[in-house]
Amino acid sequence: MAERTLTASEAAAALGISLDTLRRWDRQGRIKVTRDARNRRVVKAKEIERVRGDETVAYLSARNYFKGTVTSVEVDGLMAQVEIAVSDPVRVVALVTREAVEDLGLKEGMRAAAVVKSTNVMVQL
Repeated sequence: MAERTLTASEAAAALGISLDTLRRWDRQGRIKVTRDARNRRVVKAKEIERVRGDETVAYLSARNYFKGTVTSVEVDGLMAQVEIAVSDPVRVVALVTREAVEDLGLKEGMRAAAVVKSTNVMVQL
């Protein structure tokens, strides 16, 4: 039985990144992408799992990486407030754009990570 593969668009969606970012990661060697018979980019499901796991931390220079559960997403206009419970009583609250919330598909109960670097907080699935 052949291993399951995803198209580039499906892989980008599964990782919560844009197609352009997937292509850039491919060029940088951060994700292993192969080509199908029509020369289109495809990614093995196991590669998606690898990138979504703890190995993703290696691509970031941030020292503060907090895994947790999204407990609140409040969208107001162009901005949104996202709260991630790391461990009781520790929580991280980030102000991000509405677009970021929509692109990541953030909803209460989802697993996510807050990456704190300098004065910026990045939210990653």
